[in-house]
This record gives sequence, structure tokens and C-alpha cells, in this order.
Amino acid sequence: MRIRYENRRTLVTLSGTVRLRLKIRRCEAEGCARLHTPYRPEAEGALALPQHEFGLDVVALVGALRHREHRSVPEIHAILRGRGVGIAERSVINLLDRYDELLAAQLGDPVHLRRQLTGQDRIVLALDGLQPDIGHEVLWVLRDCLSGTVLLARSLLSSTAEDLAILLARVVEAVGRPITGVISDGQHSIRKAVAAVLPGVPHQLCHFHFLREAALPIFEADRHAKKELKKGVRGVRPIERAVEGRTDPEAELVRGYAAAVRSAITDDGRAPLDAAGLRLKGRLEKVAGSLERVGLKGGISRPLALLIERALAGTAPLWPAVEQGFVFGHAAARLLANPAEETGAKVRRRFDGLLASMRRHRHRVGDRGVALDHFRKVARSYWPGLFHAADRTDLPRTNNALEQLFGSQRYHERRATGRKTASPGAVVRGAIRLVAGIRARAETPSGRDLGRVNPLTWRALRRSLDRGRQARTARTRFRRDPDAYLAAPEQQAQQPALPS
Repeated sequence: MRIRYENRRTLVTLSGTVRLRLKIRRCEAEGCARLHTPYRPEAEGALALPQHEFGLDVVALVGALRHREHRSVPEIHAILRGRGVGIAERSVINLLDRYDELLAAQLGDPVHLRRQLTGQDRIVLALDGLQPDIGHEVLWVLRDCLSGTVLLARSLLSSTAEDLAILLARVVEAVGRPITGVISDGQHSIRKAVAAVLPGVPHQLCHFHFLREAALPIFEADRHAKKELKKGVRGVRPIERAVEGRTDPEAELVRGYAAAVRSAITDDGRAPLDAAGLRLKGRLEKVAGSLERVGLKGGISRPLALLIERALAGTAPLWPAVEQGFVFGHAAARLLANPAEETGAKVRRRFDGLLASMRRHRHRVGDRGVALDHFRKVARSYWPGLFHAADRTDLPRTNNALEQLFGSQRYHERRATGRKTASPGAVVRGAIRLVAGIRARAETPSGRDLGRVNPLTWRALRRSLDRGRQARTARTRFRRDPDAYLAAPEQQAQQPALPS
């Protein structure tokens, strides 16, 4: 092809301003499908993106400062200005978006995925969703448990089985390897999607999610009892005031025991099986026993001991049911952990016996029997997918690794932005930020690496992101001024139709 004309272009790079003279070629063969189509030099794509004034080396530096060093946008802007790059702060945000898009487009390429999975003959798939902002899109992530590779990340407005089945089918087509196992929580739409796309593949349901859902009434009963017990020991402050300013040994003892009580009541637990109420009760009992022993020896005044004793006596009827409920909960957790590495069939029989025991001993928990009924109901719902991990050593028992990945992304986002809650960009661009952040923290792509991305794939990704941004912008405009928002479509609908 002959050189037909030249284009001139100015780029801002880390080494200074560069002026390019690009020789454009065109095909002039009659009958060719690409007749008169201009062809730009391939080397141009390794230097900068189309219609951008900053080089890819600047884009790579911006991404590394953000994801690896957790620099804020003003800090990145100051660093670039210090290196002689003339750039506005708003342009830093744009370059950061381009960096995320390029990495996400590269990592989502099926050829790149298969290259990453070289030497791996199977996939164990983890699937979960994250909702950065209530009422908006859910970020769905599909990840290989064996290699830790994120295979797909997409934001969906709905989470129906049909939508998730499309994501699963895309992963199956992209990886080119058999999927031999799936781990997820117990969401019914996920179960239906996996059954439709991967029939016969073992689908393990997360033990942690199961225990959290099944033991929720037991955990709530413990929290209620703890709240009532804390009400009974709220009189610690007047006892501390009574000995303020005193330096005698008795006052020091009172202050020490009061500090122990305060430490006990501020220790919270986490679901599903961390019984913070029972732990508080045990610690207060130890404090009361110690006060009694000191009182017998030294004749210390007993206001604090009486306060704790009254609080324990007032909540005494609540604890037997809570204790029995946690006995069953911890027994279920031990069976599912399967420390003896028994077969799935044997673990299933043992767990069935535990559920039968809950039914027989329901009377022991009194009015809390509904908590055991709830546990058995949830167990029957999760039953088909609870025991696959006992027969498969490569299939995780929990989906906590993917949950920790979400937590890690929130942590890094918070370090860079200072925001505790998700930013608006995390809703629209969460899918690309997640995969770009993981890749950037594992290794630092250079500008040359970014230049290898297929520009058509990148443009398609940008178009999809722009559609999501426009939809969110429309929702924001409606909330700000519903009348002005609705006036525009009404005016459009009232316009006369064009002649056919």
C-alpha cells in the first residue's frame, strides 16, 4: 500500500513532549473490501491511545500510583507535575479510568485467560455477588479457586437465574477447560443457573453462609440476652465516681474491677457461632467470684459485686436456651468441618442424626424451639449441596476466599480515597476496578503492556461503561428535579411523527 498523506500528533510522555509524524497508507486495489481504508502505523498504538494527548507510560504510572501506592488523585497530580508532566487534576481521573479499562479488557480476553490457565486441566469455580450501593447494580465475580484468577466480573441490574446463566456460559466458553466443581452461597438463582449450565457438576454450598443463616435466631437470642445483661451493669459509673480522688488500696481495687467490667461489656461477637453474650456472662461470673474472694479476705465494700449478682440473676432464665442452641450450632460446625476426613455419605448420615436430635430435644430450649426449627428448615434447603467437599479435596467448604477478595478491594479503595462507603464510581465501574486492582497489585504493567490491548475490545468496553454511566446520571437527574426530567420525554412524545 502506498503512503497517501501524513498526520501530525503531539504526545505528553514522562520523558517530555513528543511530536509524531504519522505516515498514513490506503489500499487502492479495485474490488478490495478495504478500498481507500486508511492504515495508521502499528507503532502508534504502543505509544498512546487514539485521540489522547498523554502517552501510555503516563497512564501506566497513574495506575501504579493508585493501585500499588494508594495515592489519592491530588497526590498523583502533584507527582506528575513534579516530574514535568503538564496535566490537570481532572485529566488524572480520566487517565485512571483508561488504565482500569485497558487492564480489564486485557484480562477479559479469552486468549489471555487461557494463557494464564496453561498447565491447569480443570476449573473449580467460585461465584458471588457484591452490591456496592443499595438499590443499584450487583457486581458478580466468577473466580477460579485453584489459580485465584478472576475469570469474569460483570455488573447486573437483576440477579435472576437467566442472567447468571449467561455469565456462566461465557466463562465456560472462554476458559476452554472443564469445570469440575462450583462453590457459592445458597441463593436460589445461583443454584438454578448452575444446574442449567453445568448439569451434573458438584455444586458445594458455602458452610459459612449456611451456618450464618441457620443459626441466626440462636445468635439473635444470645445478643438479646447480652443486651439485657448489659442493662443490669450500667451502674458501674456511679461506683467509679464514689471512689474518685481516693488513693487508698480499696479505691484502687474498685477501679480495677470496674475496668474489667467495662472491658467485658464492650467485647462484641460475630455471627454465626461467636456467642458474645455467653462470653460476657462467663466473664462477669469470674469478676463476681473474684470480688467475693477479695471481700472475704479484705472486707471490701460490695456495691459492684451486688450490681453484677443482680444482673446475672435477672437474666438467668435466658441463658439455658441460648447455651443449648449453641451446643447444637457448634456440633453442626464440627460435623461439616469433617476433621476425620470421612466420606460425604457418612457426614450426611451424622448430620441427619444431629437434626433428629434437635427435633427430639426441642423441649429443652422452651420458647426458643422455633430457633431449632429454623435451623432444621435451612439445613433441609441447603441439604443437596452441603457435603460435596467431603468427597472432593479440591472443592472448598466455604466461599470465604471470594468474600475476602471483596473485602480486600474495599480496603484498598478506602486507603486511596478515604471513603468508608462505596463511591459512585464503584457501582458503574466496579467490575473493571476489581480486576485492574488485582492485576496491578500483583505486577506492574508497563506502557508497552497496555499498548498490546485490542483497541476494538477496549472501545466496546468503554461503550458498555458509558451506557451504565448514562443510566445512573438519568436516575440522579430524576431525583433532583422529577418535573424537569419528565418534561423532556413528554415533549419528545408530543412531537409530530416524521413522514414515512
